[in-house]
Amino acid sequence: LAEMIFNKLKKFLVVFDSPELDCAPVFSSGDVVSGRVVLELFGETKVESLKLHAEGFAKVHWTESRSAGSSTAYTQNYSDEVEYLNRREVLLQHKVSSDNGELTVLPAGRHEFPFSFQLPEETLVTSFEGKHGSIRYWVKVKLHRPWCPVRKIKKEFTVIEPIDINTPSLLAPQAGTKDKLARTWYRNFGQVSVTAKIDRKGYTPGEVIPVFAEFDNATSRSIVPKAFIIQTQTFIARGTMKQKRSVVATLCGDMVSSRTRETWHGRAIKIPPVGPSIQQCRIIKVEYMLKVCVDVPGTSKLCLELPLVIGTIPLHPFGSRTSSISSHYSVNLEWLRMAIPEQPEPPPEYSSVVTEEEAEQRNDGVAPPPAEDLSGIMERPLMAFLQEFRFRPPPVYSEIDPNPQPPHMRPRCMTC
Repeated sequence: LAEMIFNKLKKFLVVFDSPELDCAPVFSSGDVVSGRVVLELFGETKVESLKLHAEGFAKVHWTESRSAGSSTAYTQNYSDEVEYLNRREVLLQHKVSSDNGELTVLPAGRHEFPFSFQLPEETLVTSFEGKHGSIRYWVKVKLHRPWCPVRKIKKEFTVIEPIDINTPSLLAPQAGTKDKLARTWYRNFGQVSVTAKIDRKGYTPGEVIPVFAEFDNATSRSIVPKAFIIQTQTFIARGTMKQKRSVVATLCGDMVSSRTRETWHGRAIKIPPVGPSIQQCRIIKVEYMLKVCVDVPGTSKLCLELPLVIGTIPLHPFGSRTSSISSHYSVNLEWLRMAIPEQPEPPPEYSSVVTEEEAEQRNDGVAPPPAEDLSGIMERPLMAFLQEFRFRPPPVYSEIDPNPQPPHMRPRCMTC
């Protein structure tokens, strides 16, 4: 009998409301999540209850092997979690009268039960999938029927917290300089210096970063300048940190001969469809940097790091701003499949980008991660961020000095 009742359930699924067909809905803090639970029955069915539970968690977990002596070893577990969403809603439940407790009887056919709940007003954290942790949001529905096991379905949805790069801190130029004496234990080759600058700190996926750099090669050997966009995933649990670094984009320059200088006048490096920066989560962080390096044959690398923030709201040079995510992104794409388009060759392993000093520092602390590849950037399907890159218009030319000197001021001698 139980088997016959169980077979009456033909379909049991969750459908989110979406403004466009075949598009996955995307939400942010304060938004209303709505949809419907669909039940399709072969025959008449008694139902005790239909309950919905919306949840959102950031979770991290990893294990490390420890040695307690020459012959004993054990495994240490690290895990932590942060709750961001916890909402419950009863979609259907029978009423027990004073005389008897009659169950709700649903006839054969299709039945839809709408639901709606609001995400917390406080800032949530963008959905994320990483090697040692994740940030996930989902709706879970339970169907209770007499003489039948509880049926459960679970469907995830995406949360993206806006990061507007049109803010002063993210529009500020980033620059730095670094030099190093290239030598081996028995011979000096001379000094190499690197100066690099980018127009701003904040960018969005699909944009091109113009890199302005100068490479001064005062050594007796040729050098090869390169630039990389590095993603760093940081997982934190019980006061311990685990990191994974990946190269997501590469720019290789021309060889700079001995005793010469090379200049990059805005060499372009394109940001692939990676996820945005995550800075507000206590246990998971996703950060980016532009790393400008010089390979000196026979000696260690010279690397200069400039911080980047990957945002979701692109640059608006003409003053038109909006916080609506859907107005900027086509949400029917998926960012976490991470098949980087238009890339003729895969990026190098992160281990080939770090300097010897960085490698030694990591050897003294946490063991460095194994060789990385693009499969670790984002490992589960969500969505890709691609938008049109727009150049700023040049300033209007004028022969009138916009900052003229006062008429009473005497011209100053520049040699005094």
